Amino acid sequence: MSHIPFGTAAAGPWAVQVTPESAAWTYCGLRIADLDDEPVEFATGTEEMLVLPLSGSCEVVADGLRMTLHGRESVFHGPSDFAYLPIRTSVRLSGRGRVALPAARATRRLPVRYGPAADVPVEIRGAGQSTRQVNNFCSPEAFDCDRLVAVEVLTPGGNWSSYPPHKHDTLREGEAVLEEIYYFEGGPGYQRVYGGHDVLAEVAAGDVVLVPRGYHGPSMAAPGYDLYYLNVLAGPAEKRTMAFCDDPRHAWIRSSWSGQPIDPRVPFGRGEN
Repeated sequence: MSHIPFGTAAAGPWAVQVTPESAAWTYCGLRIADLDDEPVEFATGTEEMLVLPLSGSCEVVADGLRMTLHGRESVFHGPSDFAYLPIRTSVRLSGRGRVALPAARATRRLPVRYGPAADVPVEIRGAGQSTRQVNNFCSPEAFDCDRLVAVEVLTPGGNWSSYPPHKHDTLREGEAVLEEIYYFEGGPGYQRVYGGHDVLAEVAAGDVVLVPRGYHGPSMAAPGYDLYYLNVLAGPAEKRTMAFCDDPRHAWIRSSWSGQPIDPRVPFGRGEN
């Protein structure tokens, strides 16, 4: 199943659980936990992970280190601090709120680390009704991992993101092979995937769309409803990258942004944590 509505991939303590096995691919995974009074304990096994508060705050204990993640009121209130969990690590989470754990199968064991919200690079992409915000908290340039890449994208109501549509399923100059997960908050919105793997789904908080191949985009925020998605990516390349190829039919869209104003609704909540 490529579109996974919220509630259909729950398992144990996880409100959402996507593994390489359940997705029928090799690298990418994602877990979502709704924390309350009960702590969540688990082992990372062969996956490196991040702990990213979507709302609320939490405490992370890993490898004997204790980290407090101050989090945020919601995904629309600015970037959050986060924690990195290496492979073969025992972990305990406690707190209140919704927490995302992007994951990727890995081989190098890096140290447990804390990522401050203040260090998260915030990028504004596009213009006009293609304006969106990207929180590059775990892009290849911003934070070191073995294979895992993760970014947050926030799209004001009525705008399109992941646009022009693009793909990363072929190893060639300027393009990498990457599996990708979209996890949504806010909405409703709509997600398109096509080119050998077709999806057109209405999405809202807690939904997931898997992209094993093909062009993906646009991600459309319904007018009046801001849309958030967490992108989790991983692939076979030793060097982490987000290299992609635009659909050549729509690549001209990028040049159309020149001279268009940036949507004043972005950035969302920078400095409000």
